[in-house]
Amino acid sequence: MNLPPKVTERAFARLAEIGAADQGQALRVAVEGGGCSGFQYEIALDTPKDDDLVLEGQGQKVLVDSVSLPFLENAVIDFSDELIGARFVIENPNATSSCGCGTSFSM
Repeated sequence: MNLPPKVTERAFARLAEIGAADQGQALRVAVEGGGCSGFQYEIALDTPKDDDLVLEGQGQKVLVDSVSLPFLENAVIDFSDELIGARFVIENPNATSSCGCGTSFSM
């Protein structure tokens, strides 16, 4: 059974810290062609569109457009704060390989 992506509490908490909802913004997670492995994630603050899947938690929203949704089925959207940097990350079970950059993958 295909499930929509899940957003961790840590990711929602980071959105709350940066005040995304206070600015009328949400985190958009999209998949586009390109990158060193064939597909790449685009992660940015944006406003909701009519065909978006809206995932909500802690008063925050994460958006996934209808074209990207099949690529992100069962994925986990998280926030990582490590020595190498802080960023939103995608754990995608549909990806057969990924690049060292963390934003490019193949299926």
